[in-house]
Amino acid sequence: MTSIGGAEMVDWNLAVATATRLVRPGPEVSRDEARAVVAELRRHAKASEEHVRGFTRMGTEDIHDTPVLVVDRPGWVRANVAGFREILKPLLEKMQERRSGSTGGAVLGAVGGKVTGVELGMLLSFLASRVLGQYETFAPATRELPAGEHGGGRLLLVAPNIVHVERELDVQPHDFRLWVCLHEETHRTQFSSVPWLRDHLEGEIQSFLGETDVDPATFLERIREAAQSLAGGRPEAEEDDGGRSFVELVQTPAQREILGRLTAVMSLLEGHADYVMDGVGPQVVPTVAEIREKFQQRRAKGASRLDMALRKLLGLDAKLRQYRDGERFVRAVVDQVGMDGFNRVWTSPNTLPTKAEIAKPADWIARVHRKAES
Repeated sequence: MTSIGGAEMVDWNLAVATATRLVRPGPEVSRDEARAVVAELRRHAKASEEHVRGFTRMGTEDIHDTPVLVVDRPGWVRANVAGFREILKPLLEKMQERRSGSTGGAVLGAVGGKVTGVELGMLLSFLASRVLGQYETFAPATRELPAGEHGGGRLLLVAPNIVHVERELDVQPHDFRLWVCLHEETHRTQFSSVPWLRDHLEGEIQSFLGETDVDPATFLERIREAAQSLAGGRPEAEEDDGGRSFVELVQTPAQREILGRLTAVMSLLEGHADYVMDGVGPQVVPTVAEIREKFQQRRAKGASRLDMALRKLLGLDAKLRQYRDGERFVRAVVDQVGMDGFNRVWTSPNTLPTKAEIAKPADWIARVHRKAES
């Protein structure tokens, strides 16, 4: 538990308890069927290593320093809370230094930890039923949730969500499970093959958090304004902000600049994974075309008006654009300079595409390839 001056800024245990209590149950499966799903996902994760390495020309024959964990929804929640605790630690320490003598800090100290824990738990309960898989990068290893011994992360496959979606889409289960594993294995290959990538991302995230206005009273005011905006209660003069998510509404200008760089990196990583899963697919997933078509339709429409509202609130609609824009960037670059030419993107942080280059791949090719050839 993170404690600020004797009061908890975030009650992490309450966040886990809240999410676990509120998360919807997974699809009905027998014990034998559940065991079979877990075993098959592990087999597919292992098989995906060779498929992804061969297609991307990344990685080696060495075993990745990242375990594969097949988890349920509460297991996904626990893993992500552990990641939040780790990545937010510097920010919370900074807030501790600023809390002394602050009226807003006293308010946060009195009720903030419990409130924040409940709110975080509510958000995680929503996300826990939607994530199919995740490469979890930052959380330290625990007995319950092991991670790589030498700084690697862990690959999470959320079994009940995979079963739920394959049933909802009415696709071939074995093909769909392998297709999902190909996407997530691509992320594991990205981080295990590019040693500087994890530290670069962490540095950008810490820079983003470091720009946070840590005065509790100001932060509370921003939260209040954001809530009013999202509830339709903002003044008419501020209608031009109507398309912005909660995350965007509480940002500073400096944070928006950092977020632009992070958005470009995440678009690259997600788009690359989508490109790989579809590129490998025809050889090993016979029904890949049907799966992709149905999955894209599901992504586009959302499950309900409430689901769409929550996606907007959390900025998840922006994440969907990352898949689309990033995949388009990767495809365009590979078409022009081949896979080896595309793989120059992993040379250093300086060769990562900018947000503008994600939209205009030819500009990235001109910058990276012509500079290297001159």
